[in-house]
Amino acid sequence: MAATPRKRIKPPVLEISRLRIERGTTTLIDDISWRVAAGEHWVVLGSNGSGKTSLLSALTGYLMPTEGEMSLLGERYGESDWRELRKRIGLVSSSIRQLMAESETALEAVVTGKYAMIDHWGAIEPADRKQGLRILRDIECGYLADRPWIYLSQGERQRVMIGRALMSRPKLLILDEPCAGLDPAAREHFLQFLQRLGKQRNAPTLMLVTHHVEEIMPVFSHVMILKDGGVLAAGGKTEMLTSQLLSKAFDSRVRLKQTAGRYALTVTPTTKSVM
Repeated sequence: MAATPRKRIKPPVLEISRLRIERGTTTLIDDISWRVAAGEHWVVLGSNGSGKTSLLSALTGYLMPTEGEMSLLGERYGESDWRELRKRIGLVSSSIRQLMAESETALEAVVTGKYAMIDHWGAIEPADRKQGLRILRDIECGYLADRPWIYLSQGERQRVMIGRALMSRPKLLILDEPCAGLDPAAREHFLQFLQRLGKQRNAPTLMLVTHHVEEIMPVFSHVMILKDGGVLAAGGKTEMLTSQLLSKAFDSRVRLKQTAGRYALTVTPTTKSVM
């Protein structure tokens, strides 16, 4: 009788154990352990100063851990070249968006993602042009191919930045507060696009970093809540998004409401006696 073949278990996309980061007398990250499995889409939620930026800097190799272990896409920190690993991670961040050359077209901006560079120079290789045009169509921006960056709306720029990140075929796509600067209509259009992106077959693992629960779309399956550099709670979205936990996260009495898979947060104002 033939042996039943073993089912191949995919390694985690990300695994962190007891991560700690100190700079001088300041603790930026305090004992974080976190595991992201293939097929999961995560939200990293927390107030300003909760440790979101420091955690991202550690994941992308720009902030060295003081203690703990970290592996990303099967590569262990300290044993692998994190500069090369960064090429397999897509990052959408306002810090990159602000560096884009005003004369660069949307197609050129997308193609630069393959080479992790800003401001394309020289002719685009035919293969890169073909891939870039396909990605622009995939992100519903095919009509923008020849439009210069300066004439793109904020929402269009964010989509192009995602296209740029997808150019290197990343396994992980990190979205660092991608809705910052978008007006309400542009934000909603972008979030609906993000929902469609996450539902695509072979989509990269999505990691949304935000402090707005309104940006958490149904496609996201898990949430990690940070507070004071540590993990307040982490797990399935339904269990994490509660009024009680978010009140602790934001140091305020809040009420969370869910409607059709979307969330809204209201803060109960504190009353102070007037003398």
